[in-house]
Amino acid sequence: MRNLRPTVADILALKGRRQLTMLRVETLEEAEAAERARVDMLSVPPALLTPEFRDAAPSAFTVPGLEYGDFITAEDYLRGAFTARKGGADAVYCAASLATVRRLRDEGIPVCGHVGLIPSKATWTGGFKAVGKTATSALEIWWQTRALEEAGAFAAEIEVVPVEVASAISERTSLFMISMGAGAGCDAQYLFAADVLGSNRGHYPRHAKVYRNFTAELDRLQQERIAAFSEFVADVSARTYPGPEHVVGMPHNELDRFLRELSSL
Repeated sequence: MRNLRPTVADILALKGRRQLTMLRVETLEEAEAAERARVDMLSVPPALLTPEFRDAAPSAFTVPGLEYGDFITAEDYLRGAFTARKGGADAVYCAASLATVRRLRDEGIPVCGHVGLIPSKATWTGGFKAVGKTATSALEIWWQTRALEEAGAFAAEIEVVPVEVASAISERTSLFMISMGAGAGCDAQYLFAADVLGSNRGHYPRHAKVYRNFTAELDRLQQERIAAFSEFVADVSARTYPGPEHVVGMPHNELDRFLRELSSL
C-alpha cells in the first residue's frame, strides 16, 4: 500500500527490477508535491524532519544528509543519525570515513554513502567535474564502492561518472546505486527539486533536467508583492484605507453617551 513506507529491505529487493526516483526537497510544500507525484525516495536537510514532515510525505523513503563538516567525530554522526531516525528518517546519507560508516552500521543505522564526484571532497579529484573517465580513476570508484559495501552501507550515490562505468559497477555490487548524472544503468535517478522546478538561480549542472520555470513565476510574484505594497502605502497616504468596510462602528446612542461621559471627566 502507498501509505506504508518501504524498508531498506524493500529498497534492496528492487535492485535490478525497476529504477526508482529520488528528489532533494527542502520545504514541506516540495515534500508534499513529491509524495503526491509518487516519488520513491527523498533527500532532505535534517531540519525538515519535523512532525509536519511525515504528514506531508507519509510514504516516501527519506534520507537526510548528515553533511560533511557539520559533524566531526563518529559520535557526532551517530547522535545526528539517531536524531534523524527519531524524526522520521529511514536512512542517513554520510560521506564521512569508512570507520564512521561502520560505526553507524554497527548501531543498525542504514547508511547511504557517496562515490564519484563527492562535492565535499572534490579537491581530491580535480574540482567539480566528471570522475572515472580513465581506467585508473574508474577502478578507484569501484574500490570505493567495494569499501562502502564492506563497511556496511546499503546504498551509494554515484555522481557524474561515465555511464559505462556506473552501469558496470551497479551490476557488480550489492549496494543500491543512486545515479546523479551517472546514467540509467543504476538503481535510481536523483535530481534536486530546485533544478526540476527551475527555481535555481545559479548554475544548472549538465545532468539536471528543468521541467518548469519557477524563476520567472517567482519574479512575477515579487513584482506583484511590490505593486501590492505600493498600493497599500498610497491608500494610507490618500486616506482611502481604512474604509468603512475595514472598521467596526458603534450605535449612535452609545457613541453619544460615551462622548458625554468622556467630556465630563
